[in-house]
Amino acid sequence: MANMYDSAYDLEKAIRNSDEFQALKQAYETVMADEQAKKMFDDFRKTQIELQEKQMQGQEITEEEVEKARKVVELVQQHEQISNLMEQEQRLNVVINDVSRIITKPLEELYGDTQQ
Repeated sequence: MANMYDSAYDLEKAIRNSDEFQALKQAYETVMADEQAKKMFDDFRKTQIELQEKQMQGQEITEEEVEKARKVVELVQQHEQISNLMEQEQRLNVVINDVSRIITKPLEELYGDTQQ
């Protein structure tokens, strides 16, 4: 039987070499090479992180913060390179979610059987 950790590292390598990851990496490098796009993307990420931290700490997010985040999202979605980056990230997330469902299938089957 193969060591699960070896299989996990093989999976990590497969993801790293996948078309989806390579497209994401290229899109990221394109954004980082464009000074304006990089600044917009950095602002977007900073806003995301700030809101996530507030949520995790149980703090309420104000209407002003929601509006600021909405404007930042609209702005980055209008930028072709950043929009492409977000699209590539979403494609890779689909793959990772599919893999996660496959990996957790034994648990689902185990716990699913006890409910019958």
